Amino acid sequence: MSNTLRIVVHYALARGLRKWKTREQLERWQERRIIRHVHQIRARSSFYRKWWSSLNASDWRRFPLIDKSIMMENFDTLNTVGITKNEALALAGESEETRDFKPSIQGVTVGLSSGTSGNRGIFLVSDREQDAWTGTVLAKLLPGGLWKTAKIAFFLRANSNLYESVQRGKLQFQYFDLLERVENLVKRLETYQPTVWVAPPSMLRLLADAYVAGHLTAVPDKIISVAEVLDPLDRKVLEQVFGQTVHQVYQCTEGFLGATCRYGTLHLNEDIVHIEKEFIDPSTRRFVPIITDFSRTSQPIIRYRLNDILTEAALPCACGSPFTTIERIEGRCDDTLYFTQLHTGEAVPIFPDFVTRSVIAGSPEIEHYRVVQQEDGTMEVSLVLGGNAALGQVKADVLQELNKLADRMDCTLPEVRFVPYAFKPGVTKLRRVERQLD
Repeated sequence: MSNTLRIVVHYALARGLRKWKTREQLERWQERRIIRHVHQIRARSSFYRKWWSSLNASDWRRFPLIDKSIMMENFDTLNTVGITKNEALALAGESEETRDFKPSIQGVTVGLSSGTSGNRGIFLVSDREQDAWTGTVLAKLLPGGLWKTAKIAFFLRANSNLYESVQRGKLQFQYFDLLERVENLVKRLETYQPTVWVAPPSMLRLLADAYVAGHLTAVPDKIISVAEVLDPLDRKVLEQVFGQTVHQVYQCTEGFLGATCRYGTLHLNEDIVHIEKEFIDPSTRRFVPIITDFSRTSQPIIRYRLNDILTEAALPCACGSPFTTIERIEGRCDDTLYFTQLHTGEAVPIFPDFVTRSVIAGSPEIEHYRVVQQEDGTMEVSLVLGGNAALGQVKADVLQELNKLADRMDCTLPEVRFVPYAFKPGVTKLRRVERQLD
């Protein structure tokens, strides 16, 4: 066994063996880890020393929040490995251009986020953090555990040293570039015969099309959706085509935040991150996560407010995990649409999930859709239909469902325009419901 693999196995076993019988035990353990982590970061990051002022480590919940813009503005003094923003951008830009993602700075992996929020972030991960990340992923996601052969196909916008930490013995990884032609990716899958696919839902849908057409015969033991929101429509189609549960990973530049259990239920990874809930609609359990990653030191993430909308499950999962159960990741706060209140004229927020359910209810023949609200409030709806459905009738039915939604919210429906569906998987992430501000 190689040294790298030995370290990764150590982390994987540690994650797999650590158990908490109650939520209270987990929270006490988290508190100890966070306080210890805060002491370490205060000593190593000049940004955080200043940011936290004289507040004690035990008062960490009172620390002011940060977000991507604050992190990027203070990149040089926030990170603890002495890498400047200009150095990181130069290396990440070169890697994007050459498609060679192996180079690092002082043994630290550098990468760029996909920038769906319009503000691309830089992430730094040390060798130790890389091993811990890989071990955690393996412990949570491998269908047969560490001791069963697994061939993993990663479909990603950009490769990383993170995904090549293990290349020995029973565990194999292979990177599939989302910029490559789908036909070439299918041929490589047929040759590689992976047991696990890890890909965005938009790419998984293309693979499903290839499978239905008979061009792809290699079906894995486990399918894992990453990078994009797993829309109910996409989940339904994928599970019907491949005859298995589609699992999810909730991950972003800021960390490995969640993964599905054996029941296919998404749980937050509260053994490596603490997540505070900033509720935006308590009646429907919707919240914005504020994360503190107490396992990451190169680029500390402490009380970092994401731009995501999560819905907490109403009931605990049958798996018995004490980790928070998530019913759905809806998308970004910025993708909340707005209708006009019928009597007051005020703007009323409409969550993406409401719009998704209304469009899908329009017809069972809808295979793809997008809803984009423009800056002037107009909603552009695009549809792809299967079977012999009449487009005109489906448009009318979708419009009727959207009007029902507006009526339930006591609002007027914005102007709706039907436009051709034009999304292509690749660098840009698929957002089924989106609000454009430019």
